Amino acid sequence: MPNRRLPNLEESRRILAERRTRPAMRAAPTAGHRLGKFVKDLETRFGQGPDVLRARWREIAGEAMAARTEPVKLVRDRAGGGATLEIKVDGPSAALIQHQAPQILERVNLFLGGGAVAKLRIVQGKVAAPAGVPASARPRRLKNQPLDAASEAELQSGLAKAPDGPLKLSLLRLGRAVMRSKANN
Repeated sequence: MPNRRLPNLEESRRILAERRTRPAMRAAPTAGHRLGKFVKDLETRFGQGPDVLRARWREIAGEAMAARTEPVKLVRDRAGGGATLEIKVDGPSAALIQHQAPQILERVNLFLGGGAVAKLRIVQGKVAAPAGVPASARPRRLKNQPLDAASEAELQSGLAKAPDGPLKLSLLRLGRAVMRSKANN
């Protein structure tokens, strides 16, 4: 390798001024920048999802209904018609919600836009506690507490002549539940 002399400071400036250097590379655009248009296109094509409904369900359905129901999913119609809204409902409230289905659909369509939801599908199941309600304000299920000794003795003496078996056990449970409800009222 031939022995070459390194340029001094003045020569380095002249060389760099004469030669064109490659411009510095720009940083890649963020994923959110590119996805924004794509997400907007999807929203106009498919509409808003159930997450939007979950976030505002108390306003849409009302306090009493929101405590018993929870939107699960929106199923789009392949033909382009209105979607089907699937709602999870506490078991005993399903009949009440079924009767109020037209009002629920009206409220949901008012929120999502006219004709967005055409059908309501009710699925029974355990509903999560509504968001924003403190745990102390939620209704608590009372545990079956034992009866006092006098009430238990009265119940046992009333069923002393009944034959042992499943019927007697059922009557004991029923009697305890009735006596507990009388004691709580």
